[in-house]
Amino acid sequence: MSKIKEYISESYNELVNKVSWPTYSELQSSAIIVMIASLVIAALIFLMDSTFSNAMELFYDLFKV
Repeated sequence: MSKIKEYISESYNELVNKVSWPTYSELQSSAIIVMIASLVIAALIFLMDSTFSNAMELFYDLFKV
């Protein structure tokens, strides 16, 4: 039990005294970058999915009886 207590104490000490936390403005700019990147990736996946879907539809139409 003493090892767990020591672990928690050392973890708390490290989080309070050794970790450099970002400022609010840094968090805002990082969040904006993540949102933009997510939208770009979602758009790319949508375009690839639509293209592949249309290509497969054309392919299947070639062999329709």
